[in-house]
Amino acid sequence: MTAPSTFAERLLALLTAFPAAPLLPDDVQALNPYQTEPTHGLLMQFAQRYYADNEPRVALLGINPGRFGAGSTGVAFTDPAALERHCGIPNALPRRPELSSQFVYQLIDALGGPAAFYGHFYLGSLYPLVLVRHGRNYNYYDSRTATQALWPDMQQSLQQQVAAGLRRDVAISLGRRNGEYFERLNAELGLFERILVFDHPRFIMQYKRREVPEYVARYAAQLGELISI
Repeated sequence: MTAPSTFAERLLALLTAFPAAPLLPDDVQALNPYQTEPTHGLLMQFAQRYYADNEPRVALLGINPGRFGAGSTGVAFTDPAALERHCGIPNALPRRPELSSQFVYQLIDALGGPAAFYGHFYLGSLYPLVLVRHGRNYNYYDSRTATQALWPDMQQSLQQQVAAGLRRDVAISLGRRNGEYFERLNAELGLFERILVFDHPRFIMQYKRREVPEYVARYAAQLGELISI
């Protein structure tokens, strides 16, 4: 078998083969949506359309996927409607609007649309699998014991994402609490020269909705500076 030759192929290999989580406390479960259809097929279409090259990308990494974003489409911060409307990938998934996706695609549009954005940037998560507890989304940092149990897998995830083809000079944390853990991981692993911390898209949409245009403009300017270096 030949080794994956593009960012798309390396990303697909990473996500579909990512190891199952250890036994987690408090009834938390980890689910790998990339191994089932239609999620796997949608991710493959997306990766082949936007990541089929070897250009190094700046990572924007969130917490872990939610059920109705990457948990259904396979694409981080992308709900089914955005996948079809913005990325041109038709799908029959239920149209559950996802707040983070709505903000992210305003930002992507401000940077020239998906082709321009994904040519320079990669959207992902520190921990790549969906976490749920009693049927609801769960964050890796919602309990100390869950964080400790997942820490080795988060180290592995970050190392593999970097090896797939990320820039090492800078990375973005989506979420301020997420940024604290990202900084700790980076201090241990020494992967990035610096990490910029942005407010999480969901936080902005829930608590700063009137300021969304200002956030979009500010983040677009900051990201634009990174690709003009």
